[in-house]
Amino acid sequence: MSVTVRVPAKVNVQLAVGAARPDGFHDLANVFLAVGLYDEITVTPSPDGLRVTCEGPDAGLVPLDESNLAARAAVLLAARHGRTPDVHVHIAKDIPVAGGMAGGSADGAGALLACDALWGTGASREELLEICAELGSDVPFSLVGGAALGLGRGERLTPLEVGGTFHWVFALADAGLSTPAVFREFDRLTQGTDVPEPVASPDLLAALAKGDAHALAANLVNDLQPAALSLRPSLAATLDAGTAAGALGALVSGSGPTTAFLCDSAEAARKVAGALGTSGTCRAVRATQGPAEGATVV
Repeated sequence: MSVTVRVPAKVNVQLAVGAARPDGFHDLANVFLAVGLYDEITVTPSPDGLRVTCEGPDAGLVPLDESNLAARAAVLLAARHGRTPDVHVHIAKDIPVAGGMAGGSADGAGALLACDALWGTGASREELLEICAELGSDVPFSLVGGAALGLGRGERLTPLEVGGTFHWVFALADAGLSTPAVFREFDRLTQGTDVPEPVASPDLLAALAKGDAHALAANLVNDLQPAALSLRPSLAATLDAGTAAGALGALVSGSGPTTAFLCDSAEAARKVAGALGTSGTCRAVRATQGPAEGATVV
């Protein structure tokens, strides 16, 4: 017997970042939108104990030990229900690795839901979300999908209304960026300045609710973008290329280095994707749309 769960990538249409807290984390106002790029997590009973395998683009960059969030999810769920995590977790990756699109978080949420189904633990949605928050700031949203405002470290979610479909193009960079490194650079760049409390933009939330791509594009913002550009200046050329090709708006996705381009139609997205693909500023391009549903047993 095996269970497979499909789980989406995300883009942050707003990422407002507060000053570093005493615990080293930052308070966030994080507006998540799930998009149609997916990892699939398959779990199967394993007589040899917990093991993780991975296939797909950049699979060689994915850790296969217990530092993997999918493995950690199995361990945490098993511990709560008095069992051993004797399971083979196989990750079929399509979400960019270390790309700012929550691929690792998606794998954690997917493995958690898959193990719950495989073992019949009957965990409540609240328990699953508690474990997700323990795994990482982005993991709860990977379980929920759709669109949501994340507060605290991003783990305290409020679902958001989305009034239409948004068309996106994602340009993948040659190498990943470390999320902790980007936050450290944010701290360096903002040292000695008055960093405001992070709040969600009312205009951006209204644009999401109306399904208005032009209004959403005008309000896209990522407070980590200057830090990502500082560490990877070449991303500026990618942003310029997508904007020149007709994207309504562009930003670095999360901590980067994937760049995201909002377009006003599927046809416009194909045009932007084609231009980026021949621009020489990125290694690969993906076009898709959002919102997408969260982790789902398939």
